[in-house]
Amino acid sequence: MSFTELCNSIFIKAINDYHLVDDVDNLICNPYKAETIENSLYLKCWIDTVQWHLEDLIRDPNIDPAEALLLKRRIDRSNQERTDLVEQIDGYLFYKYKDVKVLPDARINTESPAWAVDRLSILALKIYHMKEQTERTDADAEHKQRCLQKLDILLQQQIDLCTAIDQLLDDIAEGRKYMKVYRQMKMYNDPATNPILYAKKNK
Repeated sequence: MSFTELCNSIFIKAINDYHLVDDVDNLICNPYKAETIENSLYLKCWIDTVQWHLEDLIRDPNIDPAEALLLKRRIDRSNQERTDLVEQIDGYLFYKYKDVKVLPDARINTESPAWAVDRLSILALKIYHMKEQTERTDADAEHKQRCLQKLDILLQQQIDLCTAIDQLLDDIAEGRKYMKVYRQMKMYNDPATNPILYAKKNK
């Protein structure tokens, strides 16, 4: 099984598990052993799935402003958790390939493997929900046809992204490419670097 096959199987499980209840407040029950890559991948997709539905909720044109603010802050926390998981997955891959002899002409990739896996997780969600649109009983045939066409594109995109990720990991394993783990350093979440937050703290 390739790494992306593992990812997709876990992403599908996480998405299906969430939709058994379909509630953003439902507690996660991660079936994979702690501190394994499977556990991290499941948690990553669960966070993405919850955030997908939070983004739906906040777009309600009749939402109460106070509730919208709470949702926005929850989405911000979710984004930070998502970033932390991506860095954790990159750390796993970096350690896995740490003893590979890098070739003299090796190149670095424009993004790390885990950020590509992040896109793969979101893509699994797009596919799930676009397929859902094609099966709506309250939608007309034209809507379903448009969604079927979009679903075909998403499925092709998934194939292409999986191929690219697996090729990147093969290149890293063979020393043709190398990776670094960069921290995102999101300044707006840090009370020491967000001027609004540290200004209030210093008052």
